[in-house]
Amino acid sequence: MKKSKELFSIVVAVLGSFLSAYGVITFNQSILASLPLGMRMLAAIVGYWFIALVPILVMVITKDRLRDYGFTSDKTSRQVIIGMTIGILMSVLLTVVPHLLGLASYVDSGKNYQYLWQFIFEFIYCLFGVALTEEFIFRGLLYKKIKSIGKSDVIAVAASSLFFGFFHIFSGNLIQVFLTTVIGAFYCICRIKIKNCSTLSLIIAHGIYDALITLWAFLLL
Repeated sequence: MKKSKELFSIVVAVLGSFLSAYGVITFNQSILASLPLGMRMLAAIVGYWFIALVPILVMVITKDRLRDYGFTSDKTSRQVIIGMTIGILMSVLLTVVPHLLGLASYVDSGKNYQYLWQFIFEFIYCLFGVALTEEFIFRGLLYKKIKSIGKSDVIAVAASSLFFGFFHIFSGNLIQVFLTTVIGAFYCICRIKIKNCSTLSLIIAHGIYDALITLWAFLLL
């Protein structure tokens, strides 16, 4: 009975987040660009939170706690340092190295930012919008619930990472889906294998990695 409830909650969370993501992308393409700059920046961040609405409802209904999703208040400073370290190392390996090898087109975000305020906003958006939302859903809720059914970290890593990969199909292609799946699995492995690496650490790592893509494009192109 418990497994069937967990499976149902996974289906609801996945469908809810995927449909919400499609809605957010549609909103961004049709309405967001027409808003004043300040409202556009705020709407971009808050709009991304909308993707987590259904998963949050699932969390409340199933009476889960944030601790169940890998969040903890223990040794917060270490969690932050670990997250920063992972994010920077990923950025060097997956963004700087491809740039130096002449493969910039495969890792460039295409945003072409030029001004300091744009890069500051990018860090805020990537950290508090994208990373917070996606890590809560994929390395938090889905990972926990898949593991409770499969009783295996391997199954939880594989399934949650596949969901994470296909979540990006709306804004990318199959190559991006594959690469994002691999990155998702790497995040999971970091939390499993690195002491004091929590979901907070992954949020920080994810946010830094995403934000630095745009910065490196500006510095290296």
